[in-house]
Amino acid sequence: MTNVVLLGATGLVGQGALHTCLADPSVKKVTVISRRKLEITHPKLDVVLHDDFTDLRPVAERLTAPDACFYCIGVPSAGVSESDYEKVTVDCAVAAADALLPLNPVLTYVYVSGASASPDSKLMWARVKARAEQKLLAYPFHTYVFRPGYIRPMFGVKPRGGAVRVVYAATSWLYPLLKKVFPDSTTSIGAMGKAMIALSTMDGRGERILNSRAINRLAGEA
Repeated sequence: MTNVVLLGATGLVGQGALHTCLADPSVKKVTVISRRKLEITHPKLDVVLHDDFTDLRPVAERLTAPDACFYCIGVPSAGVSESDYEKVTVDCAVAAADALLPLNPVLTYVYVSGASASPDSKLMWARVKARAEQKLLAYPFHTYVFRPGYIRPMFGVKPRGGAVRVVYAATSWLYPLLKKVFPDSTTSIGAMGKAMIALSTMDGRGERILNSRAINRLAGEA
């Protein structure tokens, strides 16, 4: 049975991970760290309210015997300075790692990055994501990086932002075709959640950086 710590449970990927974890009998408990209350309740769900994600030490005692951490926090990069974007993308992810490492040195940590992440990219968000990947992969626990491209919403989850919702509404019916034509960059929030749970039992085996094809394969949806 797996105890999961989930960050970013109110976002698109995080909602998918939460739904999948609550539905999976192999997951014993899901501890969500959030700035606000969730609309969902469940016997396996424990919501820890906390404002400062750059320091999780004050809530460490609530994170009992974690087996896995799923870091799904993401913010739009448009109109955001690199330093501000790095605070959420790198600093908060590292703070979670620092808080969890003493609780379980063989923890599985899944970090949701992006398909174009690269330290040499001309895109600010891609460079910052790559810095987060490098820092987390250096930890002694089992870090895995997801680099999805197009992510299909499921379970009635809707992306935030009107423009993003319009794009997803206009393209969701194309998902089967997109997955067939672009298997390396097309997945769903359900597949990502299943893949996260699968990785939590692998003890660091397998590839550490996974594109959408690898995510779907782990989820049994290749």
